[in-house]
Amino acid sequence: MNKMQEKYNQEVVPALRKAFDLKNVMQVPRIEKIVVNIGMGEAMDNPKALEAAVNDLTIITGQKPIMTKARKSIANFKLREGRLIGTKVTLRGDRMWAFLDRLMNTALPRVRDFRGVSANAFDGRGNYTLGLRDQLIFPEIEYDKIDKLRGMEVTIVTTAKNDDQARVMLQLLGMPFSKKEA
Repeated sequence: MNKMQEKYNQEVVPALRKAFDLKNVMQVPRIEKIVVNIGMGEAMDNPKALEAAVNDLTIITGQKPIMTKARKSIANFKLREGRLIGTKVTLRGDRMWAFLDRLMNTALPRVRDFRGVSANAFDGRGNYTLGLRDQLIFPEIEYDKIDKLRGMEVTIVTTAKNDDQARVMLQLLGMPFSKKEA
């Protein structure tokens, strides 16, 4: 069992039950999955860019991502329905906990001028989305081997009923929220 998962089971669950006065263990919010996504408009002109993004995501998450296609055509973006425009990977179980551990304790502190992540990026249903500017904050990525810096989105999907429960859970797990917003 991962350190992060152990911390969740032994420290976070009792603290959440006490904080929100939850009678049943099954009411305690938990992390369902983490989706890491790289959307790439440039993939239309440069198919090799998509391959490089897939390689980066595979190295970072330890799981092979799937390609995402455009859902509908948008003329202004020269986009046609069905074109490959990104890549994403959904992590669950042990891989999810390992990724969350690396994200919070290794990757985020490596961001330049890091003052914490926004505490307002919740969607109203207890899910948290974090945008990263480049993939270099992950120690697995070697600077010499990448073709260009790519941003990515990390969405943490929880079973929390509302944003407050999810925020408290992530705070207890060690998510470095910035002080000025929270």
